[in-house]
Amino acid sequence: MIGLSLKMLFGDTAKYLMLVAGLFFATFLIVQQASVFCGLMMWTTSTLKNVGAPIFVVEERVEQINEINPLRDTDVSRVRSVSAVRWAMPLYSGIQRVRLESGKFKTVQLLGIDAASLAGGPVRMIEGNLEDLRLPNTVVIDELAVTRLSEDKDHPIKVGDRFEINDIEARVVGICKAMRSFTGGPYLWTTYERALQYTPASRKMLSAVIAAPIDGVTPAEAAAEIERSTGLRAFVNEGFGDNPQDFNTSTIWWYVKNTGIPISFGTTVIIGFIVGIAIACQTFYAFVLDNLKHLGALKAMGMSNLRLSLMLIIQSATVGLIGFGIGLLATAAFAYASIENQQPPFVMPWQIPVVAFAVIQLICMFAALMGIVRLSLYEPAMVFRA
Repeated sequence: MIGLSLKMLFGDTAKYLMLVAGLFFATFLIVQQASVFCGLMMWTTSTLKNVGAPIFVVEERVEQINEINPLRDTDVSRVRSVSAVRWAMPLYSGIQRVRLESGKFKTVQLLGIDAASLAGGPVRMIEGNLEDLRLPNTVVIDELAVTRLSEDKDHPIKVGDRFEINDIEARVVGICKAMRSFTGGPYLWTTYERALQYTPASRKMLSAVIAAPIDGVTPAEAAAEIERSTGLRAFVNEGFGDNPQDFNTSTIWWYVKNTGIPISFGTTVIIGFIVGIAIACQTFYAFVLDNLKHLGALKAMGMSNLRLSLMLIIQSATVGLIGFGIGLLATAAFAYASIENQQPPFVMPWQIPVVAFAVIQLICMFAALMGIVRLSLYEPAMVFRA
């Protein structure tokens, strides 16, 4: 039965290829757009990943990491006074403009960290030493900055090169790996005091306080204690989870609720689903009609409706599996190209291909159901009519 059903499927080359092409297109749209959406949402939390502190303490009305209300400098001492806190350090985070030697300006994400402990500094250094950040007028840049701040592609920016931030010299002492910023600019690290010099002065400059809990206390417990003691808002930096105080989740949900990004990507995914249904159902129904006499002959020879239905299900599931596989392969090629070009963002958790496979098979089963209904209404005697 399986061999016969596959022979019938592959025998009609035109409709077989049309079915595979439609399901491939639907798979590619669903998986690629969902993965780019996840990557874009991960970019919104890049500062949390790059700083890497267990706890972020911010002003009580802050909901996401990219929109910070400044704190008072005394808030660092207030957080340090909490019994559940092992250490607490100031953090500056803001967008600044770098002036290159040619006079061109580039936008960067400037991070200022504590000079003594270097808490919040980059973890993966490629060149140079993080400790050199304590030297006068020094910064550490990420890999993207090497591309963005280089005026000559044949001579990229390197350790020892200089540029200006707010008319103050900045000398590169290190290059690190970092997650790309949601704003598209590279990351620069310097000390907190130097970041305040690079930044136009205002009454309050402290962006956040990063902290860690004492031994035996979880970050969530320490964050709750900080909120009770200081009245500030303390978030846990632990990625996705059920913790309502998770800064990653809070940031992502802010963008989901307050921007048109989910609608834009969701519309494309829905279009992929509709296109898959339209092409698969129409083509498979036409395939069943073209082979109705052959199926009717099998029915006249005693093959039950159940076995004939199973043949149609096998045929639809086969084209679904092939179309999904080709679509996933094309998505992998797109992901490789996006990694090479550093854009667009691409993150594909395992849930995306699993859900996409279920959706494609659902489309195929719906198409098979239409064929089964048509076949069940076909009388075997019609095969012998002139």
